[in-house]
Amino acid sequence: MSLFFNPSEISLEALNNRNKNTMASWLGIEFCEIGDDYLVAKMPVDHRTVQPLGVVNGGAFCALAETVGSMAANLCVDRTKYVALGLDINANHLKSASKDFVYATTRPFHIGKTTQVWEIKISNEEGKLCCISRLTMAVVPLPPNGR
Repeated sequence: MSLFFNPSEISLEALNNRNKNTMASWLGIEFCEIGDDYLVAKMPVDHRTVQPLGVVNGGAFCALAETVGSMAANLCVDRTKYVALGLDINANHLKSASKDFVYATTRPFHIGKTTQVWEIKISNEEGKLCCISRLTMAVVPLPPNGR
């Protein structure tokens, strides 16, 4: 397992293709930036992601957080042998978002052999923090049929 990922070895296109035909694609979540120790995804604020008051639903914030954190976690393991699976997520909703896109940036707190802990900060177009989340991942041997 490596502590961080090498952006030159990972394409955003491949990450986005991995999410085709999933909840993430239904919500319009797209990976848009990768660095040595972070990954960024965006999600539209539209009919798929808002609650009746016209602001992002807290569950959509959580789905975005888990999508970006989970993808980052799996970039840190040998995917021929292991898979990182969500174990726990929490989120504090700090500010509403009602237009354009929200952006989730994840960075690791802890990368271990059997667990990982990720911080996810979700901001609006103006860069104002809307949600802060922590995602704990379990690192387990890949099942015989793979995924």
